[in-house]
Amino acid sequence: MSETTLYEKLGGEGAITAVVDYFYELVLADETVNHFFINTDMEKQRKHQAKFISFALGGPNQYTGASMAKVHAGMNLQEVHFTAIVTHLHDALAHYEVGADKIDQVLAKVSTLKDDILHK
Repeated sequence: MSETTLYEKLGGEGAITAVVDYFYELVLADETVNHFFINTDMEKQRKHQAKFISFALGGPNQYTGASMAKVHAGMNLQEVHFTAIVTHLHDALAHYEVGADKIDQVLAKVSTLKDDILHK
């Protein structure tokens, strides 16, 4: 019997999409990071991010984007930006009543990308 993925534990595609939508509401309201999205097609960004998070959490591999390092090249993201994003992801998951243990698992996955994102 195969192990249930974190993607499945969170509720699959519909749940991930809802979390991502709320996540971006929080991000766009935050002056620490919202300026990074001024010229971004947010509908496309939401869909892309939902696919990426789904894949990162063990869901279907529909992510066709560039590597994290390439996507964030030239942005010079700092610890404060990463912390803001992680906080908003935490809060979006909590908003949808994801348990603390699952939130910790998601954030642990995200933290593995930190070196590919910061100071590029």
